Amino acid sequence: MPGKAKWLAFLIAVVWLALVGVVRLVLVVVRYPVATLVPLSAAWCWWRFGLSPLVLALLSLVAGLVIWAGLGRDSFLRHVWFRVVTEWRRAVVYVPRWRSVMRLADLAKRDRGREYRPWLRRVRSEGWRDRVRVRMVPAQSPEAWELRRDGLAHSFGARSCRVRVLRPRVIELDFVHRDPLARPLSVPALVDAEVDLKRVVVGRTETGKPWRLRLLGSQVLVVGVPGAGKGSVLWSIVWQLAPAVRAGLVRLVGIDPKGGMELGQCPDAFDRVVYDNGPEAVALLEGMAAEVKERAARYRGVRRLWARSTGEPFTVLVVDELADLIAYQPDKQLRERAARAIQTITSQGRAPGYAVVGLVQDPRKEVVGFRHLFSTRVALRLDEPQQVDMVLGDGVRQRGAAAHEISENSPGVAWVKQDGQREPERARAFHVTDADLVELAVFLADAEVRDFPTRSDGAGEVAA
Repeated sequence: MPGKAKWLAFLIAVVWLALVGVVRLVLVVVRYPVATLVPLSAAWCWWRFGLSPLVLALLSLVAGLVIWAGLGRDSFLRHVWFRVVTEWRRAVVYVPRWRSVMRLADLAKRDRGREYRPWLRRVRSEGWRDRVRVRMVPAQSPEAWELRRDGLAHSFGARSCRVRVLRPRVIELDFVHRDPLARPLSVPALVDAEVDLKRVVVGRTETGKPWRLRLLGSQVLVVGVPGAGKGSVLWSIVWQLAPAVRAGLVRLVGIDPKGGMELGQCPDAFDRVVYDNGPEAVALLEGMAAEVKERAARYRGVRRLWARSTGEPFTVLVVDELADLIAYQPDKQLRERAARAIQTITSQGRAPGYAVVGLVQDPRKEVVGFRHLFSTRVALRLDEPQQVDMVLGDGVRQRGAAAHEISENSPGVAWVKQDGQREPERARAFHVTDADLVELAVFLADAEVRDFPTRSDGAGEVAA
């Protein structure tokens, strides 16, 4: 090469290396703002003003942070402490181990002598979990990460790992370190307030947000073994609907085949309630199925979904131990009639303003053959891993919804899945005590009573 060409190539190389160095330095500062800016600022202050002003400034900073933590703990944790923990865990846990873990987990690939390794993009610590954003290598699917959740959790020192898809080629790993739902939740105070039937708050999610359950336009199936907390979910729904029940805007109808061991704790909340699984319960179901069809006929050409302006109450059918009606009833004719009536209500009751809250222990198809009609499914503690997919849908367990691993000491903790929502949500229902049920009965003592529609043939007349 001519001498001038060599000098030009050398100049281009120097400029390129300088540009790469500047970009990498900026990336380091962006990724580790606390670990880089704080020492650099301290060194500059020491060089510019000396040691004494630096010590005074640090003491003032510490005092300010202590005052901030005392006055606004949540704000301090969110803006200061979690940022420090994020920097620490990224620098000490994830970056040093990332390359080795990706190779050993077979998530890094080699092609023609070149290694393709998932890119660790961002780490955010929230105290109870670390959110690690990852860009996958080409031709890689989220299922490959879901199959390696347990290995990734152990590799990075977490209790569990969950995989969430953010957008094409970008996923987020949730490394869970502790359970934010370990403590029971007390019910809120009963006040006369408007109830949003699309967002009924029945507890809290593990992210600290309210657990909102949709009743208007939805059917709810709650599954859990004995002692898992089905009663907590049930009474949390009733508790939050109490103001609307008192005002006559919502009507509760219940069936308790256990002789009233559950719904009999507060019968004042229900407009009609039956304490067995015999002819009275079946007649009640058939009466409601006929009412659904009659109301739908009246709405035809007028409206597509129930609204408060109709002047008719929104009806919630609560069936405790649903299997006793549709599977364990020895009378085959009653069993088939009950199943047909419930299927009619669940499949056609959405628009006319009817919701079913069914509680069951066994989610097998032989027991509840119409699980697909329930658009909202709640999985409390279950016995077997396969039951998780039975309740929430295929593949949900691989994405972290381990309902079979819920502790026996945390009743009311559940995984929730709604139709149209890919990722399940972990939440805990309010803990409703016997004293709370007494308070609920007193609150509903002066509730507005509306006549329950009956059919002329008497199929809808059921004794409480």
